[in-house]
Amino acid sequence: MQAMRSNHLAISLVIDAPIQSVWDALADWEKQGDWMIATKVWVTSTIQDGIGTKISAFTGIKSIGILDTMEVTSWVPPFVCDVVHTGAIIKGTGKFELHEINATQTRFDWSEEVIAPRPLFLLMCPGLYIGVRISLGRFARTFR
Repeated sequence: MQAMRSNHLAISLVIDAPIQSVWDALADWEKQGDWMIATKVWVTSTIQDGIGTKISAFTGIKSIGILDTMEVTSWVPPFVCDVVHTGAIIKGTGKFELHEINATQTRFDWSEEVIAPRPLFLLMCPGLYIGVRISLGRFARTFR
């Protein structure tokens, strides 16, 4: 059996919007489905934001796909949000980090540490990277 290991994936982009506007849009969990490809997102905890918020995201078509469950572990508005993936399939951590470039531009750094056997990660990585890259591009365009 292949050993599980941590695999890193990261994407950065510049968004033409003030840092607080970018943060507010990212932290609106249930609206993430508007820009994430084939994904529906919902909050599953009574806490709606901050540490302890629990979120589920289903990516797929109809009932065929993957359910990703997460819990917020770090919350420093408008700069950093960390999550731990708690689902049966997706394990690891995720982070979004915002950096103010100037009053009208923000750098958005997205990263994931996916715990999976290396061959499986290498197989899914291109699709995951492309899907996230397209989704983040769609997110950035919501500010135009």
